[in-house]
Amino acid sequence: MTARAQVVARHTGRAARDERPLSGSLAEVTLDDGRVVVVKRSDEPGAARAEAAGLRWLAAAGSVRVPAVHGHEEGWLVIDRVPRGRPGPDAAVRFGRDLAALHAAGAPAFGAPPPGGPVEAFIGLAPMRNEPAADWPRWYAEQRVLPYLRRAVDQGTVRAGEAAVVERLCEELPELAGPAEPPARLHGDLWSGNVLWAADGRVWLIDPAAHGGHRETDLAMLRLFGCPHLEQVLDGYQEDAPLAGGWRERVGVHQLFPLLVHAVLFGRGYAEQALSAARTALAE
Repeated sequence: MTARAQVVARHTGRAARDERPLSGSLAEVTLDDGRVVVVKRSDEPGAARAEAAGLRWLAAAGSVRVPAVHGHEEGWLVIDRVPRGRPGPDAAVRFGRDLAALHAAGAPAFGAPPPGGPVEAFIGLAPMRNEPAADWPRWYAEQRVLPYLRRAVDQGTVRAGEAAVVERLCEELPELAGPAEPPARLHGDLWSGNVLWAADGRVWLIDPAAHGGHRETDLAMLRLFGCPHLEQVLDGYQEDAPLAGGWRERVGVHQLFPLLVHAVLFGRGYAEQALSAARTALAE
């Protein structure tokens, strides 16, 4: 019995009948009763715990669909598989409404981790600290933007002289952030690869970096990396939870965090996008 099969047996109570690798860290495992689960392997301490806590917190909102968590242990996570379907406009509108309900479920504070989730969490392969704060502009600057800017500068991905435009944006965030809003319950890593259009006609979300944050951040990430039927998603969202005036001008502010994360992980191209987003936001 493989290590993966042993993990599955411990957390589902069923024997593994077949295993199909999907990538270096992912595999589908068919159980002896015919059900299929997904097994994830991570070498990062706390990653499985963080993801499991995030999925359960999102599920507790009773809005967006997420895979059920069978269990986790150090380095391993076992969740249900989502049967894939095709994107469609009706599903997009419903997803927008579901996302609005998720955000409205709220969080104790900006930066609050999911219940049972670690302070030292992850967004993709990058470390992400969940340290609660009451003020969004200050928290966003200190806990989301500046840590990744410093790492990018240290790596040479952002040149030292270029960092000033991002630092200036952080100083002006109180004026750029728009009306104050309560902490929203965020997916936190809402790019299109984590949005699954399922066979049941609904949208399911995977791989969260869940925390309390500003709801416009999730929406900005959807736009940054492309999402099928995005305008229908936004229409559904705004039917139930209209966004504050000027939200389109704030998209770049909210995209700065994921762009800097990607600059740290993947290099100069994303750094240039981050610098451009900061300049545009300051010029609005």
